[in-house]
Amino acid sequence: MNPRDRFAEIRANGGKATPDELDQLWAALPTVRPEEILGSWKGSEFVSGHPFEGQLATIRWHGKTFTSLTDVTPIVCLDDEGNRYANQEWSRGGASLWTVEFRGEPTATMIYDRRPILDHFKRIDENTLLGVMNGKGVLAEDGRHYYFVLVRE
Repeated sequence: MNPRDRFAEIRANGGKATPDELDQLWAALPTVRPEEILGSWKGSEFVSGHPFEGQLATIRWHGKTFTSLTDVTPIVCLDDEGNRYANQEWSRGGASLWTVEFRGEPTATMIYDRRPILDHFKRIDENTLLGVMNGKGVLAEDGRHYYFVLVRE
């Protein structure tokens, strides 16, 4: 099954996927350049059993905004009225976009300014990205990564 069809199947199943399935999906997708992902993106997560799962919902995470390569709002949330705001408490500032090698492939990567976290991205289609969180303190005890989805707004 091609990666786009597999992604559609996972989404149709409520986002449920094992860590191995997400690793396989990641491996099958093409890389993306930082310039190609500029804009606003709405985020969602998978149901994979990762310990971080559900944490972003507690802050009403909406997504990410890549204004330029050096001007990134990494955690956009919604307030009580549904307005978007940059959650500085969680992000501890901004971020930037770079090309960074992850699992042997150079791909667009968001690097937080004040957190030891990198979010790597690969293309599912022109308007959908698979993201994987990497860095200190974000891996599960078994070394598994946290995966998420971004859809262009």
